[in-house]
Amino acid sequence: MKELLKKYESKEPEIVFNWKDSETDAEGWVVINSLRGGAAGGGTRMRSGLDLNEVLSLAKTMEVKFTVSGPAIGGAKSGINFDPKDPRKKGVLERWYKVVSPLLKSYYGTGGDLNVDEIHEVIPITEDCGVWHPQEGVFNGHFRPSEADKINRIGQLRQGVIKVLENTTFSPDVSRKYTVADMITGFGVAEAVNHYYKIYGGDICQKKAVVQGFGNVGSAAAYYLSQMGVKIVGIIDRVGGLINEDGFSFEKIKELFLLKEGNVLSHPELIPFEEMNERIWNLEAEIFAPCAASRLITKDQISNMINSRLEVISCGANVPFADKEIFFGPIMEYADERVSVIPDFISNCGMARVFAYFMERRVQMTDEAIFNDTSMTIKNAIQNTFDNNSSKKNISKTAFEVALKQLV
Repeated sequence: MKELLKKYESKEPEIVFNWKDSETDAEGWVVINSLRGGAAGGGTRMRSGLDLNEVLSLAKTMEVKFTVSGPAIGGAKSGINFDPKDPRKKGVLERWYKVVSPLLKSYYGTGGDLNVDEIHEVIPITEDCGVWHPQEGVFNGHFRPSEADKINRIGQLRQGVIKVLENTTFSPDVSRKYTVADMITGFGVAEAVNHYYKIYGGDICQKKAVVQGFGNVGSAAAYYLSQMGVKIVGIIDRVGGLINEDGFSFEKIKELFLLKEGNVLSHPELIPFEEMNERIWNLEAEIFAPCAASRLITKDQISNMINSRLEVISCGANVPFADKEIFFGPIMEYADERVSVIPDFISNCGMARVFAYFMERRVQMTDEAIFNDTSMTIKNAIQNTFDNNSSKKNISKTAFEVALKQLV
């Protein structure tokens, strides 16, 4: 696996596009790792301090993810080094998408990512640039549909991603109009745990869990895990956190979800971050869902959780471990050798799978059909890993090997 990984990581990307904004100090990159299958896909992120190396590593991560989620295309990513809180953000995005629109028309598909919203920013701005849909390049480069079929499937994709959830199984509050895009990634993180216990053995009910991050992914993961009977004992977010060693009730987790301020945990009795960061890694819990930013989890934190009954990690963040390596660094390897680590390209593939589901063929547009498709995709990937290695250890190593054999 490590030889395959080294070969994959060291291969130069096929396309690197660099842009410097004429009106601000913003700088952006599109990195297309390969045009496997005639196209590449990956979202657009914005943050201060972002650099080319971050975009490159994310593009390679996307390519591995597509081996699970489909379609069989190359990995790509867009990144803009700019403060997303700057009032000039909209203008930066408008100029960015204008210059990359030829790629988006031909062979590159994008979407939302960190600090860039799929529905309110990516779709309307790219439409203004003459792009039918941010995934149009994947249609043209990979699927090569007839014009009529392309119109139908793009319409299906447009409707599907922003579809308001009507089923109370999937929506915390149907009156709030949560969409597929709001909930699907966190749902996948929770379903990965559910399928892990069904395939590798164990009863998910009454297991305890710690959730890191309470944005779109973490809050949805906590909601669905709690719905399954898991007891959430700790939530840590960037502003602080909450602890209940007996586990919060499903009603309480639902309330916390609905009381979020934007994408931030909100509660009058929030424990300050510094105190949370001291306490949470020692809570007794079998499940850990890291759903905050990349590269935060340290070896000491993993060790403490292992000493506190940890069984499985379902990665909601891309590369959650504080390794410098693109994929499989020493901290991830340390965790993988001791507990079950479901890698990000399986557990957080929900949004990529939704895109593939709507693009591949004419499909059912019900909440059940969309969410069940993501659930089955994750189940099949975990089952495939189990078929190659039935041990509860080295799951990520095995999953990488299965994926990289398709790419190298």
